[in-house]
Amino acid sequence: MNSPDLVLYLLRHGQTEGKGKIYKGLLDVPLSKEGVIQAEKATHFLLSQIGKYDLKPEIIYSSPLKRAFFTAEIISKNLSLKIKKLEELKERSFGKWEGLSINDIISLYPEDFERWKTNPLKFSPPDGESTLEVSKRAKKVIRQIIYKHKGSQIIIVAHGGINRVLLCQLLGVSLKNIFRIEQDFTCVNIIEFYNSSAVVKLINGMFW
Repeated sequence: MNSPDLVLYLLRHGQTEGKGKIYKGLLDVPLSKEGVIQAEKATHFLLSQIGKYDLKPEIIYSSPLKRAFFTAEIISKNLSLKIKKLEELKERSFGKWEGLSINDIISLYPEDFERWKTNPLKFSPPDGESTLEVSKRAKKVIRQIIYKHKGSQIIIVAHGGINRVLLCQLLGVSLKNIFRIEQDFTCVNIIEFYNSSAVVKLINGMFW
């Protein structure tokens, strides 16, 4: 196979402060101390990969939410790359479900939860976004990035929800399968592009 004309590193942010398994969505929580360590370790892995390609590292795109942007800052300091915030890379809005655990949601919104299970693509939590709505903004931003940065290596730091949607789009996989793709804290996904065609080299790589 010929050399790629673009390499994309897609990362999830590091571990966050606060109680564990809740729907954070647009809640703007910072990284925990462990999250900072994870981001530093992921950076060392990125350095080892970037040197494998004859393409210049160009930029880091980040969600504006603190947990992603702080992760991007740690990477930026080590790679000397500029960061650009993109609103389109924000996590999915879970509306009134944000800050709640799965058990809380089942208890407080039983009918909505059943609708979510029945049609996760089109259903949106109260005041939140559906998977299809997230997909629409994700598809638009990834196309713009691919078009703009041919001939380089770029990094995106975002969130589990939007990363899954992006990976489904790049793999040509139905969005019904988004929860079959795991995205752990500071995981690294590597995607090579050949004339705008994506080849996914790594999914949910963890190096911390």
